[in-house]
Amino acid sequence: MTDWIVSVFSITDDKVIRQIAFLVNGVPFAVWETFYSTALAAIFAHLIGLPLGILLVTGDRDGIRPLPQPLMQVLNVVVNLLRSVPFLILMVMVMPLSRIILGTTIGTPGILVPLTVAAAPFVARLVESSLREMDRGLIEAAQAMGCTTLQIVWKVMLPESLPALLSGFTTAFITILGYGAMAGAIGGGGLGAMAMMNGWTQRQQVVLYVAVVVVVILVQIFQSIGTWATVCLDRRITNRGGARGSRKKQAQQD
Repeated sequence: MTDWIVSVFSITDDKVIRQIAFLVNGVPFAVWETFYSTALAAIFAHLIGLPLGILLVTGDRDGIRPLPQPLMQVLNVVVNLLRSVPFLILMVMVMPLSRIILGTTIGTPGILVPLTVAAAPFVARLVESSLREMDRGLIEAAQAMGCTTLQIVWKVMLPESLPALLSGFTTAFITILGYGAMAGAIGGGGLGAMAMMNGWTQRQQVVLYVAVVVVVILVQIFQSIGTWATVCLDRRITNRGGARGSRKKQAQQD
């Protein structure tokens, strides 16, 4: 592969050739590290952030099951504080916890805990925003039918908010991907480490720019997939499309 690239682009600089060889051997594994660390952190962040976001909505003063306001104020303050700390600083602060849980603070495994801690409050706010956008009349109708709090959340709020939740998941996934790339500056793995440790630190410009381009490509791919899935699940859009198709078909028949 390296010889083919060198011959196609007529590269003669030995330094550039060595960088190309490094990229050919290292990019696939770096992409895999970036993907699986982002995916795992996104899953763990949603396992924490989704229930927390639901609690922020249902436990509010106007929610379906109000909780003591001092408790809700504490939850809001904690979420806001964690969201306010820049990721690199938060990662340094969470390193002891990462060492306790995973036994390491460097490499791809070492950034899973900081990524989860940084992303969970962000996910909670995205979930809260998505749930607050839904039609309040649906909740009132479910309450009038005698549905329990769990039934309202599971069968009304989450299904009706699914497109917005999926859009939020896409946003969170891409944000975590960016966090993971930044973690390369202080010992993380994946494309971020390749760009910072090999590209910037060792002044290998080809490695730096290729790593950045690959990150951009990954973001575009994930954003496109998330947007497509959101559109497919949004009944307002699909219903409009179906209505337009029906009207067009009826006009052709007439």
